[in-house]
Amino acid sequence: MRKKLYLAAAMCWLPLLQACSQPTNKAYALLLKSLYDNTVPQIKPEKLYQLLEQKHQLLLLDTRSTKEFAVSHMKGARQVDPATFQPTELGKEAKDKLVVVYCSVGYRSERVGEKLQQAGFTNVLNLYGGLFEWVNRGFPVYNRAGVTQQVHAYSELWGMWLQKGEKVYDE
Repeated sequence: MRKKLYLAAAMCWLPLLQACSQPTNKAYALLLKSLYDNTVPQIKPEKLYQLLEQKHQLLLLDTRSTKEFAVSHMKGARQVDPATFQPTELGKEAKDKLVVVYCSVGYRSERVGEKLQQAGFTNVLNLYGGLFEWVNRGFPVYNRAGVTQQVHAYSELWGMWLQKGEKVYDE
């Protein structure tokens, strides 16, 4: 019931925020609260960046579509299809290895994280706010050519939460 109330409140804000075209951090936090089931622990972008800078051994899974991944992704990330992902795709990865999952905002990645937990992975984290929050905090994304400013914004509705970077949509 509470989740439905949060989602309803967040959706009521959407038209107003679109008209202003400047969502607030509080509005984004409210939206995320409505989307997350909190079944997978979260990691803040700053903490993940710190781990990556320290060359911490972790598996980074991008749970967006192949098209989204091609536009940009986090350095070292491996793309997995959120609709068909099975933990067996990870082969012989240690079940206690740190695995960080992310998507645009964190909803699809939470579903993949749940599958990993059910398969016995014990150290799975979901990136809070997803790639949008990562970019909004000023952290880099990459494509085949290197660092890029482009970010697949999923749709114009969801793209309003992406405040930095160059928004790209499917044609």
